[in-house]
Amino acid sequence: MLALFLNTKKKSQDGTVHQLTKKAKNDAHSNDLSFLSIFHCPFISLTEANVWSIVSKGYISGLLKLYEDWHSKDTHHVAIAIRHALLCCLHNATQTTGGRQALISQGGIQLLYQTTQTCLLSKSLECLVESTVQLMRKCLPKTPLPLTSDKSAYTFPLPGRPHAVPDVDVTPDESSVGSDAEEDEDNQEANSTDYDDDLETDLNKLCLRPDLDRPKELLQQYSHLCPELSHDFQVHVCLCVFYGVIQLSVSASVCQCHSIQFNSGKAEIKRESNKGERERKERGGHGRSGEGRCRDWGGGCDRGTDIRLTGFPKSLTALSLKLDIYLISGSCSVNILFPASSGETPPGQRREEQDGDEEGAEEGYHRTTIDRLLERHGACIPHHVPKLYRAAAAKTKSIPGFGILAFPDFWGHLPPPGHEPMAPRKPNTQRQKVFEDVQRFLNTDDIINLLVFDLENSRYVTTDTDTTQQFYKSLLHFLIKFLCSNDVNCSQHTQWFYFEVSNMVAGIPYRFNVINCEKSNSQFNYGMQPVLYSVREALDGRPRWVRTGTEICYYRNYFCPAQGRRKTTFYTLSFTITFKHNEDVCYLAYHYPYTYSALKAHLKVLQKSVDPAKVFFQQQILCGTLAGNSCPLVTITACPASKGWKDLHQLRNRPCIVLTSRVHPGESNASWVMKGTLEFLCSSDLVAQSLREAFVFKIIPMLNPDGVINGTNRCDVNSEDLNRQWCKPDPVLSPTIYHTKGFLYYLNSIGRTPLVFCDYHGHSRKKNVFLYGCSIKETLWQSGSAIDTVGLKEDPGYRTIPKTLDRIAPAFSFNSCNYLVEKSRSATARVVVWREMGVLRSYTMESTYNGCDQGIYKGLQIGTRELQEMGVKFCHSLLSVTKDTKLLYSRRLINHIDLDHNILDHNEESLHHL
Repeated sequence: MLALFLNTKKKSQDGTVHQLTKKAKNDAHSNDLSFLSIFHCPFISLTEANVWSIVSKGYISGLLKLYEDWHSKDTHHVAIAIRHALLCCLHNATQTTGGRQALISQGGIQLLYQTTQTCLLSKSLECLVESTVQLMRKCLPKTPLPLTSDKSAYTFPLPGRPHAVPDVDVTPDESSVGSDAEEDEDNQEANSTDYDDDLETDLNKLCLRPDLDRPKELLQQYSHLCPELSHDFQVHVCLCVFYGVIQLSVSASVCQCHSIQFNSGKAEIKRESNKGERERKERGGHGRSGEGRCRDWGGGCDRGTDIRLTGFPKSLTALSLKLDIYLISGSCSVNILFPASSGETPPGQRREEQDGDEEGAEEGYHRTTIDRLLERHGACIPHHVPKLYRAAAAKTKSIPGFGILAFPDFWGHLPPPGHEPMAPRKPNTQRQKVFEDVQRFLNTDDIINLLVFDLENSRYVTTDTDTTQQFYKSLLHFLIKFLCSNDVNCSQHTQWFYFEVSNMVAGIPYRFNVINCEKSNSQFNYGMQPVLYSVREALDGRPRWVRTGTEICYYRNYFCPAQGRRKTTFYTLSFTITFKHNEDVCYLAYHYPYTYSALKAHLKVLQKSVDPAKVFFQQQILCGTLAGNSCPLVTITACPASKGWKDLHQLRNRPCIVLTSRVHPGESNASWVMKGTLEFLCSSDLVAQSLREAFVFKIIPMLNPDGVINGTNRCDVNSEDLNRQWCKPDPVLSPTIYHTKGFLYYLNSIGRTPLVFCDYHGHSRKKNVFLYGCSIKETLWQSGSAIDTVGLKEDPGYRTIPKTLDRIAPAFSFNSCNYLVEKSRSATARVVVWREMGVLRSYTMESTYNGCDQGIYKGLQIGTRELQEMGVKFCHSLLSVTKDTKLLYSRRLINHIDLDHNILDHNEESLHHL
């Protein structure tokens, strides 16, 4: 049979594969016809029975020998079509597990790898290389993740539910059996208009408002969240202490009542509890470790526990700091132990911020160390006070038994000095990573298959000194693999990471592989880089998160779940870092981190920064979370000019703007946008003053505190995506959504339906910043519905803000916006607030993790400066919906925003004009 094909080689040069097959069929013995039938790929039947027949008769071995023979003798590359057809046959024959196992057992992987290496230098053989790479990737045997379980390392006992993490069945990605070719840049993202099957076409569901999901009587409990309606704005004398300096201030705004106590010769301010505020009863259980501890992924712990501030190079030990070196998740960490205050908060006492906690009772050696460190190296980070951060972290409850403050979160950071371009990607980077995977499969003796640290049990797994030394040596030459933890109480959602690396050698490339990512594609394939923070750079006056990494790619790998019924495909994020300094301590993250403790400290700084005579700023607690943390709600507006009836009436009739953020913990970019919004609204900027006079802002900056604290990517500790719970949120299991919706119901019931609702998010697969809104007509048009929309009346005002942002915000893309109502999004905040509360301008604002492909930021990665700028621009856009026409057409405001200049900037001007 083999000879027959070799004899027809010369004729195949002039003919087609079809002609060759036809001649072979005419000359071959009838018993061979079944083998030859698979040669012509279009006529192959891919039933399991046929593939099994092919495997059982040894045809895969024959195909491999044929391919090897054609490859070795086709030195002039004139039979490429035949070689490619043989690869197609192998592709079809390996659609089943039996076929793939047969190819491996016959040495197919090694044969394909060797033949491919000889084809790489010739462009004419690209089709063979691509097909072979796909075939090898498909046939590499699945390797279980090096875990004892697919479930999360941490669990949280939920009220009324068994203490167990359910197995989740996940449908495999379509790409797991399709082409593995690297995607073209133009086709990197799903078509945003390809929603036909998912669009809501039921006119009743689009138009009719559902009944309330709770009795009306329960809505009155939210009245205290509108303090601007009941406050009498009496003149108060407020005694304030700022770092030992006593100041008096007189204001006509709300003023907190403080008492001053003196402890060890230092002033300590304690806020008196308001009568109307009561402690929410703490729920029992904080995970496997029993007592609640801190994490906040680099920030926070319960009071009374130890706080460790991580991240100092060895050269700084001159400060006589206690060092504790250990290995976590494959990286060496240097920790400095700073015990927290020994005083515990008694059960039942309200856990809320106390002014002056940064001036708490810590004395002696540890306190002196912190002060000396800050005095010697401390940078002036706007709106960031390290001691405030530490005080906020000391009250944060988390599930894992950790008490670690990551250095970047404690120290703070500045934006990069300039714009950072998207990383160029070398051709065939992904292909090279696949070759490396194949090499590891073929040369197993060269692999150190070593699990160094078990996060679930918080212990070292390997105690063999020789093996450990071998592992450390390998760090200088080979890759470091690590896994992201699943969301708490969950067996999926692994994408976000934030970890520390230390004791590195400068100038040596380290390759990092995150091997259990779940999304089928990522912006890491299109110019996005992870971010890095160097402690040594920070102490030298450059505290910055910077984009870094080379040879970055994101591709499907050969790993499978460790156990259980879950069927999914894992992806590898691979990047290489070359560190600048020896024995530095560096942090690597998916995106710029923003912790719950950072939010709490930031709100405290903002409250102190405003002029209480002009700005009404009040922070309240919307509700408690499952883990016992608070969910803050902030009210910002302008104080009335006087106590006159006209001024008070104007205040109490200002429209509400409701803004929320961070319902998905991994979307830290949303928090940076919110930070920009908060700082702008508290500023003395002329536009900010006008907005405060026109609106009352109700802001919930973090809808999922527990998820952020415990480092989850998508879910809360109840294992649910909170942005899919808005239709009927559970008051016990989803308290922040339940009470946010209840508060919106309350505003609606008193005639103060929000003029604008916007939920800030991050988007992992698209560039730019854009809005999703809701429109009946556009949904019906896009779906091809037969419903006549001519008679439907719809206010087009939902497009006002997007159009305004397109003119003034460089990172914003109007073309990326859509206003379609999808069935799969029916329980999201945007759709529920639009449908049930009747808010015309109900949006989700999506911010990219990567950068922009249009405007003045085209080709640039987005940073915290640009994200905060987006929060400011969103505020500017609200002027377009004000009912105060005098304010809208104020020449003073137009000149201040410099709208015309921004139009030029957005479309024509270069970066140096910014």
